[in-house]
Amino acid sequence: MKNWKFYNALFARVLFVMILFFFCSFLIFKMFYYNAFLVGFFGVLMLFEMYFFVKNRLLFYDRTLISMLQKDFSTNFPEENKKDNFKNLYLLYESLKDQQQDQTSKEIVYQSILNSIDTAALILEKEGEEWNIFLMNDCFSSLFKVPKVSHWKYLKNYLPSLCSEIENVGFSDLKSAISIKIEEQDLQTFVLQTSRAKSYNKEYFIILLDSIQCVIEKKEKEAWINLMKIISHELMNSLTPIRALSQNLLHIVDQEKLDDDDFDDIKSSISTIINRSDHLQVFVENYRKLAMLPTPTKIMTPINSLFDDCLRIMAPILKAENIELVNEINSSRSILIDKNQIEQVIINLITNSIYALKEKSEKKIFLSSYTENNRFFIIISDNGKGIDSEIRDKVFLPFFTTRKDGAGIGLTLSKNIIEAHGGYLSYQTEDDKTSFVICLI
Repeated sequence: MKNWKFYNALFARVLFVMILFFFCSFLIFKMFYYNAFLVGFFGVLMLFEMYFFVKNRLLFYDRTLISMLQKDFSTNFPEENKKDNFKNLYLLYESLKDQQQDQTSKEIVYQSILNSIDTAALILEKEGEEWNIFLMNDCFSSLFKVPKVSHWKYLKNYLPSLCSEIENVGFSDLKSAISIKIEEQDLQTFVLQTSRAKSYNKEYFIILLDSIQCVIEKKEKEAWINLMKIISHELMNSLTPIRALSQNLLHIVDQEKLDDDDFDDIKSSISTIINRSDHLQVFVENYRKLAMLPTPTKIMTPINSLFDDCLRIMAPILKAENIELVNEINSSRSILIDKNQIEQVIINLITNSIYALKEKSEKKIFLSSYTENNRFFIIISDNGKGIDSEIRDKVFLPFFTTRKDGAGIGLTLSKNIIEAHGGYLSYQTEDDKTSFVICLI
């Protein structure tokens, strides 16, 4: 209905031009040539006016549509065209303009977020068979001293090792370590993670790079924060009651006369203070064990001898708890270790397995070992209750324990000992089996 005015105006012009030319023909028939010329000339002018009338309208439509296709909403829609014939076009224009502004705002926010993180991020967009750079965050640009280029081929001039690594795997998902030389500096190692993503007819390739040193520093910082929380918690648990009891004792002794109940309170308060002081002493001693772990004194130690000594110590406890030990270790080789420290680790892990089997009717502990790539692996497994998912990231934290009588340093100390030997300690847990893996180099 909105276009009726345009159609009416166009119809009136066509009708008027037809009347003029019909009248011009009539005048020629009557041989009024001069008058026919004037009427014909006026008719031609009307034809030109009608042509420009239609052309201007079509040009406005064309310019507006091109502007929308090119996402150029920098010019405002003319006020005189916001109503009547161009009202629907105006509504479409404003709707697309709002969407574009909303999209631009989101892109600014996303880019701001990417620029604020400490991970080097690069996002590629596939165009045909080529990859172009869709977004490069500030960390990537500053870390690798790379300008914000727009083409993959230009990036290869600055970071050939990174680009070659990604091209070799065909721009597929990847997680590995990579060494990259930045300008004239030495090679630096980074954790490389890549992934592909599709959105409608667009395909993107995301590249994330973290400095190994930054990852280590972050983990160390998190570990120190967790340790400080635990130490603060333990200290407050002891100091708060000690302070309260001390104030109570001060109040009692300030009395002029003490009765039997007062003496009982004094004895009870002093006993509690001693108990909390002993707890603090044990806590500090355990912390000292962690903080002052001696450097391993390594000697060549036969594997069978190592386990024979450990099992001789643990045999009475295993028998008392009615636990079946399945020992599959039988090796003639020797390894370079601090025997006392590694014995402590194995005993700690077997003790943990004994605790995990408390509620089981059928109790089994499995010992096995194997060698791979010049590394010696020891696996200590049990068919206990496993490690709950909510505490799996806490098992190696100092002083964290689920045992009422536990100090919470066994696994932490074991992990520190193995790492001091240049290896690592990890665990794998399933529904019916939990395994701790010792790797020694």
